[in-house]
Amino acid sequence: EISETGPKRRAQLPSANEWTSPLLHDRKCAKNAAIDVIIPVHGNREASLACIHSVLRSNVCVPFDLVVIDDASPAPTLAAELKTLSQKNYFVLLSNDTNLGFVASVNRGMELHGDRDVVLLNSDTEVYTDWLDRLRAAAYEQPRIGTATPLSNNAEIFSYPQIGKNNEHKIEIPDAEIDALAARVNAGCVISAPTAVGFCVYLRRDCLKEVGLFDVARFGRGYGEENDFCLRAERLGWKHVVATNIFVRHLGGASFGKE
Repeated sequence: EISETGPKRRAQLPSANEWTSPLLHDRKCAKNAAIDVIIPVHGNREASLACIHSVLRSNVCVPFDLVVIDDASPAPTLAAELKTLSQKNYFVLLSNDTNLGFVASVNRGMELHGDRDVVLLNSDTEVYTDWLDRLRAAAYEQPRIGTATPLSNNAEIFSYPQIGKNNEHKIEIPDAEIDALAARVNAGCVISAPTAVGFCVYLRRDCLKEVGLFDVARFGRGYGEENDFCLRAERLGWKHVVATNIFVRHLGGASFGKE
């Protein structure tokens, strides 16, 4: 039986020294990038900076650019920190003059480089080690895979250890170790799924070109847009998979709370 008591998962704000660590992925070295990792940010300073830092410190071989979208954040401290970090070439910063919402923001990010695959990553997630290499491999395991989604503590049909719910309480090992175990035990294990889940999803550019971007008119505020995209893609012969060899922590509730 899974315990529903005890300490909950929380984001840990990176220290000043962690931002200067030589282990961070140097954006200046991300030439010939094949992927844009897109993180829309609005608030929740601790979670957002922890998420960005986890991507930068990940040990990934495939060249990528990190694209952070400041969706008119009402938190001036966070907005200023994002600007400062972008000036150090840690990531590309796109700033919306007004709050566009999740869907329009990620569409802006997906249009930035029309020849690259994209990964949409919620700002309250945390990734580990070579997560992006594994996720890309899952997306290209078959020719007509349009999207690939990892496991998470909070990912609806891809939730672990209990499916269909937010496993918000910590278990006996850290989330990074869960990811390491998944990488070993489920190596190369890709399973067909009816849809992606938007907390962390890899979208192949050839699929995007054929299907089109997310539907801002119907899903402008956010929530459900990835399901709509996946259904449109399925009608055109694209498949969706879960990469069971990846675990990404997702706090959840950053955008809509219990709603």
